[in-house]
Amino acid sequence: MSATEPVSEVAARPASEGAPNDEKRDWGVAKPATIPRPTYSPAALAFGLTFFLWGLIASPVVLVVGLLVTAVALASWIGEMRDGE
Repeated sequence: MSATEPVSEVAARPASEGAPNDEKRDWGVAKPATIPRPTYSPAALAFGLTFFLWGLIASPVVLVVGLLVTAVALASWIGEMRDGE
């Protein structure tokens, strides 16, 4: 559409005309082709980090629990990413 072309003429164009460079567009398959399955690992990691940081202030018991939950969640998440399933 140019600045001198009336809007009514643009609207009247057939859909088959399209944009001038439609043939040059390089559309491909989106990557990744498969979507990873849902997992609780990110939520567990956030939960563990919250308890770990809370344990720095409150109690060594909460700190250890947070550290364990963080380690397990991180290992689980990394394992799922490495498997690619």
